[in-house]
Amino acid sequence: MVRALLKSKGMSGHQQPFRGKCDTWLTPPEILKALGPFDLDPCCPVDMPWKTAREMIAYPNDGLAINWRGRVWLNPPYGPETGKWLSRLADHGRGIALVFARTETADWHEHIWQRASAILFLKGRLHFHDAAGVRAKANAGAPSALVAYGRHDAIILEQCGIVGKLICLSK
Repeated sequence: MVRALLKSKGMSGHQQPFRGKCDTWLTPPEILKALGPFDLDPCCPVDMPWKTAREMIAYPNDGLAINWRGRVWLNPPYGPETGKWLSRLADHGRGIALVFARTETADWHEHIWQRASAILFLKGRLHFHDAAGVRAKANAGAPSALVAYGRHDAIILEQCGIVGKLICLSK
């Protein structure tokens, strides 16, 4: 029963405040600035108005199929595919993911609680930006967290100045 509940909604959950003309929602640029430079964003939107990393992989290229190098930024597709991306980042061991703080989901139990180095639970709810770079009028509809994989990125979360609560894990 618990396993069925964990699998039921995925990382996107039940609330969808962004329903409408687009399903591409970009990381607020101030988050990226606070976290410093990244080498790779393996799942970047096609038309990105600002840089997320030195190398940005967008559809139709498959970011899961390429070789990941360096420090990775990951704002994965939210939903049933999120776990594939988190698993790949955990295997890579160096980078930060931005995900909803749906701590009860299978993705959290399998790829974050068991494998991450640190988690920064963000204070308040983010306002993502649409594909044109315009800040959404409504907040994300759920709390968000930054998840670090590797000691270096755990230290960056600790020192980044983003308001929230940091949880260090023993990874």
